[in-house]
Order: sequence, then structure tokens, then C-alpha cells
Amino acid sequence: MVDWPKILGGVLVLAAITWVIAEIREDGARSERTAIERQNNEAANRAHSKRTDYDTCLAAGGVWDFGAGECGGPQKHRRD
Repeated sequence: MVDWPKILGGVLVLAAITWVIAEIREDGARSERTAIERQNNEAANRAHSKRTDYDTCLAAGGVWDFGAGECGGPQKHRRD
């Protein structure tokens, strides 16, 4: 005769283990997405800051030095 309570208990234990594994994986994926989102936000903030520095430099009559990543001072006038 089939022992249904033992089979049902085994299925429930297997379901519980599967659920725990799925929750652990989801938690890991969520933390990874959060870390990537933070990196993206930091990169966007740095880019915005540099863009503002560049615009401020040009507005003040300066020349942006891309190699140094800073304003090179006022632009010198050339004679052609």
C-alpha cells in the first residue's frame, strides 16, 4: 500500500527547499542590480560634474585642456 503522508511530506520538503533556493537567487540578483545601478548613478554624476566644469570654463573665456581634464585659463589671442 502507498504511504501517502510520507509522499506528501517529501513533496512539501522538496517544495520548501526549492522556494528557499529561488529566494536566495532572487536576493543575489537584486543586490547585483542595485550595485550596478549605484555605479551608473555615480558615473552619471561624475559626467554631469565634468560637463558643468567644461561649460563654466568656456563661459569664463577659458580653454578646456582635455588631457589634464581642467580649465587651462583664459584663451590667448592669436594674430593671423
